[in-house]
Amino acid sequence: VQTCALPISPFFRVSTPSNYAEAREADTATFARFHGAMLEQGVLLPPSQFEAWFVSAAHTDKDVDTTLEAAEAAFLVLAQEAAAK
Repeated sequence: VQTCALPISPFFRVSTPSNYAEAREADTATFARFHGAMLEQGVLLPPSQFEAWFVSAAHTDKDVDTTLEAAEAAFLVLAQEAAAK
């Protein structure tokens, strides 16, 4: 996860990108599957891996917990897909 203060930008790659070229090497197909899995859990994220996520005072602890639980479920889906290959 690439971050600077509150915006979060997850990149599906081995290490955190430190420049644009490295960010472009990220696995956007895996991000697309993650995005879909999050959407199925009721969490709407920016549709591009190159957009930042923002947490604000409008988000409650429950919102954050719900998002984290959805991410855990989405990562499980990705792991199951990888294991099936």
